[in-house]
Amino acid sequence: MGEFADAVRDRLRDALAERRPSLDWETEYRVRRTPVDVVGTSPDRFVTVEVEWRRADPVNNTAKLFYYADEGEVDEYDEVVVCQLFSGYYDLASGGVSSKREVAEFVGETAAESVEHVSFHPLRIPIDPPKRGGDWPQGWRVRTNETAAEVGSLL
Repeated sequence: MGEFADAVRDRLRDALAERRPSLDWETEYRVRRTPVDVVGTSPDRFVTVEVEWRRADPVNNTAKLFYYADEGEVDEYDEVVVCQLFSGYYDLASGGVSSKREVAEFVGETAAESVEHVSFHPLRIPIDPPKRGGDWPQGWRVRTNETAAEVGSLL
């Protein structure tokens, strides 16, 4: 996953920078000790994009971001936007999504309601992550760009 995840993350950053050039976009931005996949900043806005490929606990990093926001870590911003992208790994073959995703979305939505100036947006990144050593999915660049367009439209 490492090289593929890095490629998707970098493409997301570049596509978001094209769509929302008023924000300064970077990868592996650290909020305290927590790395965030993609972050966009301006003097008044802090945007995080966390990509969940196949984590057993997809709520963890996003919950930390809300905790840090509640603790005042990003008080210099008027608006904090948390986007959590879920890969096809969290889709059920029978339809719907896994309970792991449901819980992550519940925590994100609940936290956003209780933390001032913070919004939460759970989205699907329509890519099934390859298993270790597996071939990268065809069309991943186009699907990553489409996801960046969806994130960009929220901003």
